[in-house]
Amino acid sequence: MSASRPDFVKLTGHKNFTQRLVLATLTGRPLHISKIRPNSPTSPGLAPHEVSFLRLLEAVTNGSSMQISYTGTTITYQPGLITGAVAGYGAGDGDIIEHNIPATCTRGITFFLLPLCLLAPFSKAHMNVRFSGPGVITAATETGDLSIDSFRTAILPLYDLFGIPAVRIELRVLQRSCMGQRGSGGAGIVELRFASQVRLPKTLHLHRNPGRIKRIRGVAYATGVSASNNARMIHSAREVLNAFCADIHIAAQYDQAPLVADPGDKTGGKKRMGIGFGLSLVAESNNAGVLFSADTVVPSKGGTVPEDIGKRCAYQLLDAISQGGCVSGAAAPTVLALMAMGSEDVGRLRIGREILGSEEMIELARDLKKFGASSWGIRDVDEDDTEDIIIAVKGSGLGNVSRKVA
Repeated sequence: MSASRPDFVKLTGHKNFTQRLVLATLTGRPLHISKIRPNSPTSPGLAPHEVSFLRLLEAVTNGSSMQISYTGTTITYQPGLITGAVAGYGAGDGDIIEHNIPATCTRGITFFLLPLCLLAPFSKAHMNVRFSGPGVITAATETGDLSIDSFRTAILPLYDLFGIPAVRIELRVLQRSCMGQRGSGGAGIVELRFASQVRLPKTLHLHRNPGRIKRIRGVAYATGVSASNNARMIHSAREVLNAFCADIHIAAQYDQAPLVADPGDKTGGKKRMGIGFGLSLVAESNNAGVLFSADTVVPSKGGTVPEDIGKRCAYQLLDAISQGGCVSGAAAPTVLALMAMGSEDVGRLRIGREILGSEEMIELARDLKKFGASSWGIRDVDEDDTEDIIIAVKGSGLGNVSRKVA
């Protein structure tokens, strides 16, 4: 008698779309999502960036199947094996998967990188993907996506805490870009090479005092505008931060705006797109693994001077530090998801009360429970007078099915 197929995990809504697909792929549970923007009068169903992520997920897996309703408001997903950049399954002639993002995409490149890096440690081969096309935005976005610089300096180093060597993770920014005039389009080029595949992530114990901030690093970037904007952002940010930390270094990065074909020009002319500037800041504690980040970018409609961008980013960094805990709000979903997929032991994480009470964290806890993970144990910190909370997470022990147990 054949084994019965697992029941579908039935969810509703478009929020946490990539997170749910990642959990379904890691656990092997089929997924059914309904009521995806059913009441939108102009754009019901899946958005362009969500469809693009489905194509990416299909390229890095083998045997996965997806069925989307005619209106796009319902999707059924049968997960397959995470293969990575294996020739014949998604990679081209070389060892890299080419993924093109359409011009209608309004999300930053980290919308794709965050879930992809959660899948990469559990893949059969290296996860090598090059993102290109008119929709690649490497800067932070108004929808809340991280910039490529904050992702590289504040998210990727956390994989070391799980026994996933970050030195074998390479992130190349071949062409920078910002949001277009309507918040979409950028024409950047980003290449990810993730060569840190493991059998099981290690159990994380990050529940000590977060310590004091010892250094602040950052990147001020300008694309297609005057390079003096970088100096103005750096100067205004340091005016705020110098009173709190002496070791501050903010690099300046200037790039020409990408030159792409203009579809409205019948003569075959080209135009510049992805013009803008922004600032990324990362604060590092004297305790290993404790990082806080902040991102600010000029709005797509313009009208903001670089001095305001620098001060706003500095105040956002101070606010992230004041929330407490050992992880920032941007990194907490990644850390907790890896803890839930790790070895069958109880890991502990210290997190700020405000971060834990956010809608994103509550939805993550509910989704993990739906996919069979253990519930979180929560208690207040007793060692000091902060309002931080310690979360106890028991790993599911799923790990990488493509790797033999040593």
